[in-house]
Amino acid sequence: MANGNKPRLSVAKRVVPAASQSPRPSRAEAEEAVRTLLRWAGDDPQREGLKDTPARVARAYEDWFSGYADDPEGYLARTFEEVHGYDEMVVLRDIRFESHCEHHLAPIIGRVHIGYLPDSKVVGISKLARVVDAYARRLQVQERMNAQIANCIQHVLEPKGVAVVIEASHQCMTTRGVHKPGAVMVTSTMLGAFREDARTRREFLNMIGNPVSGERS
Repeated sequence: MANGNKPRLSVAKRVVPAASQSPRPSRAEAEEAVRTLLRWAGDDPQREGLKDTPARVARAYEDWFSGYADDPEGYLARTFEEVHGYDEMVVLRDIRFESHCEHHLAPIIGRVHIGYLPDSKVVGISKLARVVDAYARRLQVQERMNAQIANCIQHVLEPKGVAVVIEASHQCMTTRGVHKPGAVMVTSTMLGAFREDARTRREFLNMIGNPVSGERS
């Protein structure tokens, strides 16, 4: 900056999620559970092509569900308070995510759009993407994930408002059941100014292409 001043960094208190009450099974138990499912599906887990599958599935689960070990609020703890009076909307759109439906363990693949109106704090945009991943890498339903992301940002940053829209394809309905490929579910959570002010809400929706109304730019 011209005056040599640097943005003031603020670190919020970190709230660590409570640990699960039930003990986590061992890796050996997890791999044996996969072998059981392979036998139930009608195959032989000892045949050459499936021998290493239980270990591969266990490693995949560590990746897919790594969000349980993450603290979403912690990602937002480092904020910048000196932004030279900037108080306009901050929008990060098209954040791709991969999650899994808690009902069938089928993939949910989509994108998240986030907007917030800063009050006195802003956060690095990569942290918003990390918050999305922390919640997505858990067993989810889209509506809950939508609310979790919005409430997390509202709680930590305390902005004038938060808007979160999620567009996603659910493979529990595209690859099984009703078999409707191409169907996209859209959910939204609007807090503060985005809920109370139609103009603010409309500005955000226009910036992300208005998926809620079905209009795409």
